Amino acid sequence: MEKSTRHAKYELSYHIVFVPKYRRSHLTGKTKGRLETIFAEICEDKGLELAESEVMPDHVHLFIGSPPKNAPSLIVNWVKGISARKYNQRYDDRVKWTRSYYVGTAGSASKGAVERYIAEQEGEDA
Repeated sequence: MEKSTRHAKYELSYHIVFVPKYRRSHLTGKTKGRLETIFAEICEDKGLELAESEVMPDHVHLFIGSPPKNAPSLIVNWVKGISARKYNQRYDDRVKWTRSYYVGTAGSASKGAVERYIAEQEGEDA
């Protein structure tokens, strides 16, 4: 779904994957539910759209929509850093993430969307 800011129309979504330290398979049960809640909190606080989240036993998949002002690396840093900090402050079992991650773009601009954008610009001062 196309979104907009004061000066831009955009449709940016990122598929983010990261793993716990030592790739331990411990993201199950209560830990899984707790992390899903924390990821949703982070996205709400940062003005991101959490379209999907899937916490697997040994890795996490997130599909996040973001305004263009946020670099993908910044989004990953927010999600990993804030989630570990919040989780470790709230619960006795610890969560640590590796430094590595995968991020892929998943936005789409149809011919119709581009045509609408161009038509809307007619008559506007540059």
